Amino acid sequence: MTLLNPPAVIVVLLAGSVFNTASAGDRELGQYLSAECVACHQASGTAAAGVPSIVGWPESQFVAVMNAYKNKQRDNPVMQTVAGRLAADDIAALASYFGGLSPTTK
Repeated sequence: MTLLNPPAVIVVLLAGSVFNTASAGDRELGQYLSAECVACHQASGTAAAGVPSIVGWPESQFVAVMNAYKNKQRDNPVMQTVAGRLAADDIAALASYFGGLSPTTK
């Protein structure tokens, strides 16, 4: 049995981390795209006037909910319209941005 030489192991490990990073959303793009979201969903993480907070959601949950609105599986005409305009990369970017925020207390 032969073992991989150290440089080969490093290349394999680095390749794996690149692929994992590529699947994550672009947080900076998410922050850029978030202006429309925070008009209703408070960036502070507080729910207001029946609009739920989206701050700190797990990314997979955010993506699933947005795709459900996009595919008209969840009923809210405003959210269906907003989600319908977003590409998969945009939704992933928003998920990354909002998932990385923590609720603030005032």
